[in-house]
Amino acid sequence: MKSRSARMVAVVGAMLFVAILSVPVAQAQEAWPSKPLRFIIPSTPGSASDFAGRTFARFVEPRLKQAVIAENKPGAGAIIGAELLKNSPADGYTYLIGGSSVSGANPVLYVKLPYDPVKDFEEVGTFGFFPIIGMVKKDGPIKSAADIIAMAKANPGKVSFGYYSPLAQISPEIIKSRTGIELIGVSYKQVSQISTDIAGGVVDFTFLDAIGAAPVLKSGLLRPIAVTSLQRVPSMPDVPTMAEILPGFEVQGWSGLTTNKGSPMAVVERMNGLLRAMQSDPESRDLLERQGMVVRPTASVADHAKFTAAERVRWAEWVKLAKIPPQ
Repeated sequence: MKSRSARMVAVVGAMLFVAILSVPVAQAQEAWPSKPLRFIIPSTPGSASDFAGRTFARFVEPRLKQAVIAENKPGAGAIIGAELLKNSPADGYTYLIGGSSVSGANPVLYVKLPYDPVKDFEEVGTFGFFPIIGMVKKDGPIKSAADIIAMAKANPGKVSFGYYSPLAQISPEIIKSRTGIELIGVSYKQVSQISTDIAGGVVDFTFLDAIGAAPVLKSGLLRPIAVTSLQRVPSMPDVPTMAEILPGFEVQGWSGLTTNKGSPMAVVERMNGLLRAMQSDPESRDLLERQGMVVRPTASVADHAKFTAAERVRWAEWVKLAKIPPQ
């Protein structure tokens, strides 16, 4: 009997010990967020990720009653920022303003990445979608995408484009592949430098995401000649689609929120809910749409993961079509 009683006491004691240990954990989860959040923006100011991330930061700060520290960490096609997220604690406080490049393009453009989007990241949701806009010098000789093709045929190896991300690179590469022309790609770190060089005649054209293109268009340095969505963009009804010249041509970008795998799912779900709330907020939605983003309610966390998996398949098709060898 003594032995049995001793065992019972030991079991009850162990249960109480576990219960006591679990109290701080539960309290910590309930207290989230108890410190500032960190948003890693893997691109320069003025890009789609930068605008979406900072708009979301302003939206969530008063609702979470915590500051959001937004940091631009550009470079290597968003790989630098993605690696920073991977090396951060999976505690629900660090997020990457990712999307097409991080979760769609890079996994098929690079043979070896310092992160695995499936094993390392938890996809939270999307901010919105955007077309890519072909842009040229305002008063230059190129008036349309057809002019680019004609000039490249007449001057092999002399027509160039600037790009700063996979989204900016893929459209010219698909044009090359589908028409057989030769175009010279020039890599940049900043959108502003691309527009300056096009205005100065250093390179001939570029394809920028709609948000990155907005301030460039406003400056008057460049003008749009084509969009990569299948339908014309409502805010630019006179700008033709690439599909009008090359049937079926489509490249679409999207901006999304990503965190570490292993982060508390209750927190991930809450951030997904805040994304939905921002998309329903008239002021925030108007800000995004005026910058060229197409805002649709984000999918649930589970469905968004399926979406990103499908995006990798689509990017693999685009990369194959563009004949871009994996690096």
